[in-house]
Amino acid sequence: MKKILFPIMAAAALMAGSAWAGTLDDVKARGQLNCGVSEGVPGFSIPDSSGRWVGLDVDMCRALSSAIFNDDDKIKFVSLSSKQKILAVVTGQVDLTSRTTTWTMKRDTKEGVDFTAIVYFDGQAFMARKELGLKSATELDGATVCVTSGTTTELNLADFARANSIKFEPVVFEGKKEAVNAYKSGRCDALTTDYSQLAAFRTTFPKPDDHEILGDVISKEPLSPLVKHGDNQWKDLVTWLLVGLISAEELGVTKANVDDMKANSKNPTIQRMLGVSGDYGSYIGLEKDWLHKAIKATGNYGEIFDRNLGLGSKLKMQRGKNALWSQGGLLYVPPLR
Repeated sequence: MKKILFPIMAAAALMAGSAWAGTLDDVKARGQLNCGVSEGVPGFSIPDSSGRWVGLDVDMCRALSSAIFNDDDKIKFVSLSSKQKILAVVTGQVDLTSRTTTWTMKRDTKEGVDFTAIVYFDGQAFMARKELGLKSATELDGATVCVTSGTTTELNLADFARANSIKFEPVVFEGKKEAVNAYKSGRCDALTTDYSQLAAFRTTFPKPDDHEILGDVISKEPLSPLVKHGDNQWKDLVTWLLVGLISAEELGVTKANVDDMKANSKNPTIQRMLGVSGDYGSYIGLEKDWLHKAIKATGNYGEIFDRNLGLGSKLKMQRGKNALWSQGGLLYVPPLR
């Protein structure tokens, strides 16, 4: 029995010793996380008035930086268009992309990237001027629709038209900003993209109330950070960070009380989460208090959502599908054990 076990144990030791050779080692050696973000989507990733990047997707990278460096600002944010977001990961320009990117089969299996965990459940919708008096997107038959090329949005638009026996005249743009500006200038009758982005962009219009988001949601758009395919440990790290932030909300661990929880909580799950018991950080190449550092920097998922998208933000969006499973939403994550 000993002769059989020894090679297995030796192999495991070798694997453990080399497990972090890859992106995490590169990030640590560089002393900086390279995070791909959008060209500017309010609520998700956009520079504020001082030039500091803010948003839900940005905070996911800040939490990751905190878990690795105990510093939420050791990050280089790289603005990426829709067409660049996957290539930048594959070529190593960024360590991950954290920007409104839909998890699809083709992207996950054919394009050299892996998705991690769903950070926001979205769906594609349409925005049009109220003066048109539209009740449904099917009434846009023959209308011009601004859309971004190289996205799931473009394919969904064509599928919706075929399924409903209607015709659109797509006006296609390379970047989201160009599509939005074209709609604002009146070049298109409607604009289509993810519902959350429509709500975000509408807040930037001179007269937001002149525009309405139609009730039709024509697709599933599960948004997730993505990493380069093949680096399983880096994927695990990013995945379990997101799981940890959602779990923290479930357990009531917040930015304000995380130190007290670490010192005084008797809940075994919270003790594991904050590094009081066990050494779960070693599973992903980090210190045992990795999640404590992340929560202390950014707060839990609910705090991040509220600050950037929810009632505490300019967008004032309801949690909806992005509420915890225990509150009628879809956020249900594996256990931290």
